[in-house]
Amino acid sequence: MEGPSPARLYATLVGAALVVAGIFGFFYSASFDSPGTVDEALGAFAVNGWLNVLHILTGALGLLVSGYAARQYSFLLGVTYVVIAAWGFVLGSGSSILGFLPVNTADDLLHLVLGLLGVAAAFATPRTTTQAGTPATA
Repeated sequence: MEGPSPARLYATLVGAALVVAGIFGFFYSASFDSPGTVDEALGAFAVNGWLNVLHILTGALGLLVSGYAARQYSFLLGVTYVVIAAWGFVLGSGSSILGFLPVNTADDLLHLVLGLLGVAAAFATPRTTTQAGTPATA
């Protein structure tokens, strides 16, 4: 019996971690202003209500699609997080993306790592074919 694909592992583990991080983040800041009250979760990661919701939604999506679209999720989330990391690095620590998503260097590094892992998981997961011969993913 074959184990789960790298993309499925990524979607499941990162999805669960993002949901937990989003919920945990509300204990630090639940502000939905722009960017509102920004606090540092674990003393390092800038969070507010919007970022917490984003983490919960993207994590829940990963858990939802881990069984049938893990490769696409890993790739799309990976690319998105690399873009967010680059955007954060350009803006600088203490800034906010689009005026409401707070970023700092720790956030940027974490988003970069999550993004690169997502892209790597997608490329490490081979495409499979269904019985009808149409491409599907593991």
